[in-house]
Amino acid sequence: MKAGTDLALIGSLVGDPARANMLAALMGGTALTASELALEAGVTLPTASAHLSKLADGGLTRVTRQGRHRYYRLADHQVAAMLESIMGVASALGPKKVLPGPRDAGMRDARVCYDHLAGTMGVALLDGLCARGIIERKGERLELSARGAPFFAGIGIDVGALREGRRPVCRACLDWSVRRSHLAGSLGAAIYDMAISAKWARREEGGRAIRFTPKGKETFSRLFFAEAT
Repeated sequence: MKAGTDLALIGSLVGDPARANMLAALMGGTALTASELALEAGVTLPTASAHLSKLADGGLTRVTRQGRHRYYRLADHQVAAMLESIMGVASALGPKKVLPGPRDAGMRDARVCYDHLAGTMGVALLDGLCARGIIERKGERLELSARGAPFFAGIGIDVGALREGRRPVCRACLDWSVRRSHLAGSLGAAIYDMAISAKWARREEGGRAIRFTPKGKETFSRLFFAEAT
C-alpha cells in the first residue's frame, strides 16, 4: 500500500451516519457534550462516546474537560472547510428532496459555518469585497489588497492583529448551498463576530441559521456588498 494521507480513514470517520450527524452539529462552532451529541445522532450515550473517541483519535475533533463534563468541538477550521465541501457534494449529487421548508430557506440565506458567515449573505460578502477591490482573487487564493487594511481599520477590525495568528486572514470556503465560495479565515470570523456583537444579526437558538434584522441587513449590505453602479 502506498504511504501518504489516509483518505480511507478520514472517509470512514465521516461516512458513518451517526458520526456525520455529530460533525454536522459541531459545524455551528459551539462545543457540545457527549449527551448533546448523542441526541443529535439519535444513538445511546455509550454508543456516542465510542463514536466520539474515534473522531478524536482520528484528529477530527478535540476535547476540553471542564469540571465533570467533557466538551467536544471540531479540531480546527480545516476540518470545518472539509465538511462544508462534502455537504456541497452531497447536496449536488444526493437524492432530490422535496421543496425545503422555511427553516431550510433560513439556512440558505445566512448561517454560521464553524466561525464565519455562510449562505447567500456570506457569498455576497465575499463578492462585494472583491468587486470593491478590498479582497483580490488570485486563482484559488484570496488576498487583501492595499486598500484592505485601511478599510477594515476604519470599521474597527485590526488586520495586523489577525495576521499575527496562525490561520490565514482570508480563505475561500466552498458554500454547500450556494455552491460558490464565501469568506473564511480570521477575517471572515472577525466580520461574523462584528455582525453578532453589533446586533445586526442573531443566531437562531439551537441551530446554525443567522437572522439579520432589517436595519442590520441594510447596514451590513452597505458596508460590505458591492456598490450600486
